[in-house]
Amino acid sequence: MESRWIGVDGYEIVPALREGRQVLRVLRNGWAVADCDSVDEVARHVDLADLCEVFEFPSRMALDGPAEARTSSHHR
Repeated sequence: MESRWIGVDGYEIVPALREGRQVLRVLRNGWAVADCDSVDEVARHVDLADLCEVFEFPSRMALDGPAEARTSSHHR
């Protein structure tokens, strides 16, 4: 699973490879702004406190198949 972080004003931080080494790529509205070697470099472009990590969970349907329709115990 690949990590990514989003922030305000269309910023996104994603891991990337540049010349065979991993960098943190700063994007704004989908356009590359910078490839950073450290979190300190990322902080020159965005406020780290504004970033939120995005988790992509596998869909339940892909894991278990369709859910069975049942009634709630609260509805008798």
